[in-house]
Amino acid sequence: MIKIAIMVHNLKMDVYDGMRFAAEKGCQGVHLACVQGINPRDMDAAGRKELVRFVKGLGLEISAICAWGGQVDLGNPENLDKHIEEGKRLLEFAADLECGIWQGHCGIMPHDKTDPKWARFVDSFGQLAKHGEKVGARLAIETGPEPPEVMLDMINEVGSSSLAVNYDPANLILWPARYQLQDGGTYDREKAFAEYKPVEGVKVLGKHIIHTHAKDAMVIDNKTRMEVPLGTGWIDWPKYVENLKSVGYDGYFAIEREVGADPVGDITRAIEFLQTL
Repeated sequence: MIKIAIMVHNLKMDVYDGMRFAAEKGCQGVHLACVQGINPRDMDAAGRKELVRFVKGLGLEISAICAWGGQVDLGNPENLDKHIEEGKRLLEFAADLECGIWQGHCGIMPHDKTDPKWARFVDSFGQLAKHGEKVGARLAIETGPEPPEVMLDMINEVGSSSLAVNYDPANLILWPARYQLQDGGTYDREKAFAEYKPVEGVKVLGKHIIHTHAKDAMVIDNKTRMEVPLGTGWIDWPKYVENLKSVGYDGYFAIEREVGADPVGDITRAIEFLQTL
């Protein structure tokens, strides 16, 4: 059976009501964004324990916490020490919430290892991973900006089990489309799929995948990239699930729906779709 979680803040309702909604819909988990009220700064030890009790009382688990949606670049020296310290607090938060996974975007890794940004990423991830090993939590880097092989090279160079992957197949459509469409370009699906491997990249990253987003996407008329309701885009979901099983994945499928006028309806239909798989 697929374990289903919801990115609760996507529901556009009170976070605690959103967790109740997840339980009512038969989900097994919730994916919690570090927003006002639920983050390392706002929750002391007692508050963290109470949150865990609340989630467990609904018969749920926290699949992961979500922070850094694109605001931080660990390859950029500006404010880097501050970001690394913030990342350490996020790892501690994930450990305290008993999920042990912090999912986040951490900047765009260069494809060329001679680029000075590469070494900064290796050092930054290394510091975070070392702290993750200490506190019992892992950073799951979100896929998208880089082909799977680039991310694998980074993980191998850092060499820590505390640095892992949150695989978002839709991002591996949306990001290369963003690159191809800039400056008036057009989208080349064959070229983009060959390099970024939205579904087959699972076999590249394999054992490093510890969390996945259930999100879908497509490109309209080779010029408009879109996140679309789950099951209506270009991701071959039966194949994606099969590939994940083949590499031993047994974690959560966390539904993410960042756009759309009917988030509750779209997420409800996404739950029902995943249950068919």
